[in-house]
Amino acid sequence: MVSMSSFYLFYVVSFEVIPMASSFPLPVFQEGTPLYDQLYRHITDAIRSGALSPGTKLPSKRRLCALAGVSMSTVETAYSLLAAEGYVLAKPRSGYLCAHLLPPAPASPARLPEPAPAPAPSQWAFDCSTSAVDTSAFPFSSWARITKEAVYENPGLLQRGDPQGDPPLRAALAELLAQYRGVRCAPEQVVVGAGADYLLSLLLQSLPEQRSIALEDPGYPAAYAAVALHGRRVVPVPVDQDGMDPEALAGSGAGLAYVTPSHQFPLGVTMPAGRRSRLLHWAAAAPDRWLIEDDYDSEFRYSSRPIPALQGLDQAGRVIYMGTFSRSIAPAIRVAYMILPPELLERYRSTFSHRACTVSRFEQESLRRFLAQGLYGRHLRRTGNLYRRKCALFTQALEAIPGITISGAEAGLHFLATLPRLTETQLVGRAAQRSVRVHALSRYCHATPPLPSTVVLGFAGLSEEELMQAAALLKQAWA
Repeated sequence: MVSMSSFYLFYVVSFEVIPMASSFPLPVFQEGTPLYDQLYRHITDAIRSGALSPGTKLPSKRRLCALAGVSMSTVETAYSLLAAEGYVLAKPRSGYLCAHLLPPAPASPARLPEPAPAPAPSQWAFDCSTSAVDTSAFPFSSWARITKEAVYENPGLLQRGDPQGDPPLRAALAELLAQYRGVRCAPEQVVVGAGADYLLSLLLQSLPEQRSIALEDPGYPAAYAAVALHGRRVVPVPVDQDGMDPEALAGSGAGLAYVTPSHQFPLGVTMPAGRRSRLLHWAAAAPDRWLIEDDYDSEFRYSSRPIPALQGLDQAGRVIYMGTFSRSIAPAIRVAYMILPPELLERYRSTFSHRACTVSRFEQESLRRFLAQGLYGRHLRRTGNLYRRKCALFTQALEAIPGITISGAEAGLHFLATLPRLTETQLVGRAAQRSVRVHALSRYCHATPPLPSTVVLGFAGLSEEELMQAAALLKQAWA
């Protein structure tokens, strides 16, 4: 440890060699921090503040060692850091000279934002969220096993992968979609990304000429946000009992339409074959018209077999198919995919071939194994039975409320409840008084008036016991 007398000798004598402003504070070495770091920071601060002017010669290493009473390695390390970061210049036979730095920019008058507070615990006793899933159904042991296998058996996954996603996963996805959804595609058409919202953003960047985009009304809020974020004109198109209105779409002036035909969000309707055919004809009737098919909640149907995807009916190559595992596996599994028609695939590759896939290659391999080993199919059957039971339990309990009507419960993880004797505001407010969170249908509407006295209820994230308790509270609230 350097004595205080050594410090005093260092600063007094050094100031004769290194002129400093009289106001420059004399540093004091502290315990716990390496001496080379303190010396480096002291000289750095002096140069930044102007106490050491440009061109000022620093003491030689040997002289500084003698004045400060520190080792040669301490001084050499400090000087090396200063030289590496450009604070001093090493001149042969001249030693170290202070570099020229511009004076510090004036401080901004704006205050730094306060740190975001930690999220508070949920205030709701029962949250009928439309985005939650039953985490008890997650195949923890299987996922842990295949993840371990992916890490230990594939060291090559540490290298950069294909921008569209690893070919083995894309091949597995193409096979899965052909088997379960009737999608017709080659693995080369599959693009993997971290979430449907991200892929939608990439797609909009690939279609800069599409300035007006038709969205379902009521519809998926994230789609509205993504379109607005890219500066496009949002055209809300009404949804009726068969899905997006084709006549309103034809008069919208849009060249790109975003639809959820298998299970519309939030109304829960399924688009019949006739309506699908009309949308396909609209897309094929003019160049550069496209349909984005978001196959939302298509995995879960309770009264019939799954409806084949719209993409499988497309003969003109005008449908962009999008899907995700956030509902069928878990929201945290941020793996989504889209199937691009050949014409758009070339455009996509010319724009984004330099980008890396946003999904970890280890996670891609884990998902591939999950699909290839039949674990995904087994998981779908298990969760499908679980959600069917939950949906029936919750809807039957709610149907005991006089005057209530349930709709959209044939598929998916949410449904609508309509109670004409109360307004939408009263339905939401009275439920909140019982600490049950339900969502107003109007929050998903834009230009189209919502169905009166209607709320949206999700059921997947609550246990069967919690669903019964929530239904009992809603019966009290809406009595």
